[in-house]
Amino acid sequence: MYVHVNAATSADGKLASRERSQLRISGPADFDRVDAIRAESDAVAVGVGTVLADDPSLTVKDEDRVAGREADGLSPHPARVVFDSRGRTPTDAAVLDGAATTYVLVAESASVEHREALAAAGAEVVVAGTDRVDPAAGVAALADRGVDRLLVEGGGELIFSLFEAGLVDELTVYVGAMVVGGRDAPTLADGDGFVDSFPGLSLESVERLDDGVLLGWGVEGRSDGGTDA
Repeated sequence: MYVHVNAATSADGKLASRERSQLRISGPADFDRVDAIRAESDAVAVGVGTVLADDPSLTVKDEDRVAGREADGLSPHPARVVFDSRGRTPTDAAVLDGAATTYVLVAESASVEHREALAAAGAEVVVAGTDRVDPAAGVAALADRGVDRLLVEGGGELIFSLFEAGLVDELTVYVGAMVVGGRDAPTLADGDGFVDSFPGLSLESVERLDDGVLLGWGVEGRSDGGTDA
């Protein structure tokens, strides 16, 4: 599977404010770029923290792109994926609106009650891990369900876990013209952080976009990293 991580950060690397409130970091050109990447993906993934904070729909917005997917024999929108160890996704979340298949990846530790509620709300609940969702097991389960290209849109905990597991092929980051600050504000890759064996990146592209800059990297050690942009 090809895993593409895409995010927008402030100039100081923040995804959101210390209150975890959603920020409008990029502009129309970058929104359209992300929509195009979604349309080319088999599934779009986020962590449960993003669902709780932003309630995204993760669907393709441009009608021509939706029509193009249908003309190619695909569903109108890519599948949605939530990495959600404890099954905290609200049953009325936008990702469960029925517009596309939604996989909620949970750990065995998630309560049966939560799993059943999510299934009743329309999610396909997938157990991948014991105490927490195991990223490799989750990605493998998605591959078994026909996902060949996965777009990951955050947040920082999920992005770190995917890098830690060595699963990321490509990283694109839109860096916006603002400074957020705050030691408690989420960054591109949170989690425990690396102290050695830092994942290496190979800069593939630099593009000025809106009021910021778009950076594209391939990930060293991945055989196809950066080649399928």
